[in-house]
Amino acid sequence: MKNTAAIIGGGVIGGGWAARFLLMGWDVRVFDPDPEAARKIGEVIDNARRSLPGLSDVALPAEGQLSFHDTMSEAVQGARWIQESVPERIELKRKVYQTLQAHCAPDAVIGSSTSGFTPSQLHDCALRPDQIIVAHPFNPVYLLPLVEVVPGAATSSEIVQSAQDILTGVGMYPLVIRAEIDAHIADRLLEAVWREALWLINDGIATTAEIDDAIRYGFGLRWAQMGLFETYRIAGGEAGMRHFIEQFGPCLEWPWTKLMDVPELTDTLIDTIADQSDAQSGALSIRALERKRDDNLVSILRGLKAQDWGAGQLLNAHDRRLSSHHSSEIAINGPIETVARAVPLDWTDYNGHMNEARYLQAFGDATDRMMQFAGVDDAYIAGGASYFTAETHLRHLDEVHAGEMIRIETQVISGSGKKMHLFHRMFSGAREIATGEHMLIHVSLETRRACEPDATVAARLHEIALAHAALPLPVGVGKAVGVKG
Repeated sequence: MKNTAAIIGGGVIGGGWAARFLLMGWDVRVFDPDPEAARKIGEVIDNARRSLPGLSDVALPAEGQLSFHDTMSEAVQGARWIQESVPERIELKRKVYQTLQAHCAPDAVIGSSTSGFTPSQLHDCALRPDQIIVAHPFNPVYLLPLVEVVPGAATSSEIVQSAQDILTGVGMYPLVIRAEIDAHIADRLLEAVWREALWLINDGIATTAEIDDAIRYGFGLRWAQMGLFETYRIAGGEAGMRHFIEQFGPCLEWPWTKLMDVPELTDTLIDTIADQSDAQSGALSIRALERKRDDNLVSILRGLKAQDWGAGQLLNAHDRRLSSHHSSEIAINGPIETVARAVPLDWTDYNGHMNEARYLQAFGDATDRMMQFAGVDDAYIAGGASYFTAETHLRHLDEVHAGEMIRIETQVISGSGKKMHLFHRMFSGAREIATGEHMLIHVSLETRRACEPDATVAARLHEIALAHAALPLPVGVGKAVGVKG
């Protein structure tokens, strides 16, 4: 039997909830009086379809059915989860709950996306306060896993457990907050940064862009993978969190911030924080935590680099600067060095060495570089032609590990007419790690069919191929996979 979720209010957050449930196989029933609701939610779901499946290395469940309903009473029929995401007006929310509870199942979870109200405030006037919780997500709901689950005094333990199970089942992280507090946990932290940022702008210290850069190029990257206390535990070195507090605790009394109302760092509070930090991270040494931090940061930064966004944009710009320092002149009387780089941390697999897919990526980079040497640069491709790979054969000769330097030498076996036949050899020091043989065909990007390259490219490729014809053929050229008897 299909699970069903009802979404009451289809704005940015409600639409994100709809997408999360729908792509995790739930049927989704939406109520929103906005005549544009179907279009708006449809666009959010299209974005989710484009991005959410890429977070998984296995297939997601078959997508559920999406439907829109004219009344809340109709929308909640058969719903196991009901998510309220209406505007932040307490009287409106209370009225919505009265309608919902008159028609929904008593054991359905009713979650509110509110960031400002506590469960006790929501429970007032409710028919069954025991089934209402705060389930506060973060945008985009279909990608970010955190949901702050806040039960009230009247919320049943069964509803809390059901909420945890359902949220976990759709790939989210339910953080159950142990006590009601205005703005919960995450928004209180965000609000502290927000208030300080407003003061920095008000006092003419920084602009919005400078504040955003301070976050996204610095501590925001650390927070993304390790949070606040583990980050500071590392900052304390081998002595851990206690040393960090002893060293930096006095700074809380300095006039660094407009937010001066901070707790006194008594021995009891220090012991509590240090003990909690030990329980959280004490099983790992400081070196192990550092390695995990570095692995995480490499993955985050390389992800941003692939999107050319934020800190990744800086890395790409730096790569371009480094590349510009290399001479564009190449000697063609021998194999041409087309790649020289370290093996990134995220290129390794469960065997501790470079993933076989990354060999192809590295050889693909070598092919791209060879094309550039032949004159197939960005301008040429923009003009409507390029080379497409028609056939590839890889040989894995030795293993290579994260951090090791690799280089690829490329030999042009032939380069006449529409064909470009390349043979790449990958080395780590003197060790030959792998070879890649590639046959490429020159293609019109307009017709997507083979065509002759322009005269300049043809002449340059012929010149290199002629020079390389004097070289001995590398071992492995033309080799195919075979089974020995």
